[in-house]
Formats: sequence, structure tokens, C-alpha cells
Amino acid sequence: MEKSIERINWFLELENMQVEKVDNDFLILDKSIPQFIPTYPFKSDVVTAIICTKGSIKVNINLKEQIFKAPGLAVVLSDQIIQFNNTSEDFAGLCIIMSKSFAGSLDIEKDFSLYMSILYNSFIPLSDNELEMLKAFYMIVQRAVTKKNNPYRLETLKCLIKAFYYSWGYDFHKAFTDKVQSKQEQFMETFLLLVSSNYKNHKALDFYADKLCLTSKHLSKVIKESSGKTASEWIESYVILEAKALLKSTNFTIQQVSDELNFPSQSFFGKYFRRLTGMSPSEYKAK
Repeated sequence: MEKSIERINWFLELENMQVEKVDNDFLILDKSIPQFIPTYPFKSDVVTAIICTKGSIKVNINLKEQIFKAPGLAVVLSDQIIQFNNTSEDFAGLCIIMSKSFAGSLDIEKDFSLYMSILYNSFIPLSDNELEMLKAFYMIVQRAVTKKNNPYRLETLKCLIKAFYYSWGYDFHKAFTDKVQSKQEQFMETFLLLVSSNYKNHKALDFYADKLCLTSKHLSKVIKESSGKTASEWIESYVILEAKALLKSTNFTIQQVSDELNFPSQSFFGKYFRRLTGMSPSEYKAK
């Protein structure tokens, strides 16, 4: 059976709100975070830039807790697993939302170092002057979006967003590379990168220990000392987070989720999920 993923469709959900958009490719929003955004982990198929002008948002992105606090700039890429934990009552921000196809047409992933810096560091603080610069940029984008008689609106927006990416992407890259890490932190990051790339196919600790040229016991000890969680607990966290996102934000059946995560059977997946969450996949899906 062909799989069909149903994710949050920002353009459909915001259809009845006063937003400016270009087809189902580009949308701007100067409201607070919409109420329809779920509190459970979900995958979104859009790229979102948030210019935080007031208040704060606490969010988990691929298991990493981050705080988007004004004044600041946040960029969340597509296919990341997101969970909003808390939004302050006074939060305000300017959002630029791009479809995955629009973002892909910019061909920015070829600049790997910049792209990876944003992937692993979604937020940078801004000075008051930088905030004013970004507000001015938002107004330019807004003007381009609202010029509906311009047949080159999308081409104009592509040029503006590429300029935004190269101008501010370096700030994300600098913030990421300037971060002073101990050897233990560097090892932890290497381990988590390895897990994030392999957890669907490899859930056993031995695989990661072998890749890192350590015994399983030593790997678990180092990771426990660095993070307070064992290596196995981190692997399980990635698997369960993906499972929760698939159960809630797609129309996958439980069997399809089990297959997607490469479990030997639906029964095995069910026992694994219950052991770590205290409920069955079907109970979580219906929750």
C-alpha cells in the first residue's frame, strides 16, 4: 500500500485568517503563534523564519530544547520534529513561511556549512538595531507579496529570501562555530549526530559503540556523564519521538509506522512503545 503523509498544512489552516500569501508557496504572518499548532510532537513540511519582537517561545526541535526570546531570529527547517512547550502570553513575532518546494528551489542546501549551522542552531539573539533591520526587511517582503499584479512575485521573493539567507545564515554559522565545546561536549554531539542519522535502522547500542570505536559499556558511561541519560535512552528517545510524530501528524496506520521505523513486527513495536510511554500506539494516536 502506498504511504500518504498528512502533515499540518499551514496554508490551509491559515486560510480563514488575515494573512498574505502567494499560492501555496509563500506566506507571511504578523500575528502570534496560531492556536491550531499542537502541543504534541509533529513534523511540518514548511520552512519558517520567526522574527521575535516580544516575549518568548520554549520549543523542542529534534529533542533539543530551545528558547526563542525577543529580540531574536529563529529559523525552523522542514522535516524537523517540533514540539511547542510554552508560549508567553505577550509573545509577538513576524513569520515568513515557505513551502518545501519553494525553499528547495532556492538551492541553498549546497552551501552545506551554512545549512548545517541553521539545522543545529535554530536561534540567534539580535541587537535592537538588527531587529529594526529585520523588521524593515519584513516590510519589503510584505510589499512584494501584496503586489498581486506583478507576474514575477515568486521570482522577486526568491531573490529576497536568498539575500536573507546569505546575510543572516552567516550569523547562525558564526554562533554555531564560536561556541566553545569541551571534548566531552564534542563527543556527545558526534554521538547524537550518529544516532539522528541511523536510529530508524539501528536501535542496538553495539552499532554506535562500534562506529565510535568504544565498548558499549564505555560509550554508555561517557554519554551518561555528559547528559544524565544513557546512550540507549538517547536512541530510544529518537525512536519514540519519530513514532509519536508519525502517529499524530500523518495518516499512517500503526503497521506503517512500525514498518517506517524498521521494527520486526507491529507487535514488537507495540511492546517497545508501551514500555517507553506507558500506553499503546493506538491509545497515543487517539489521545
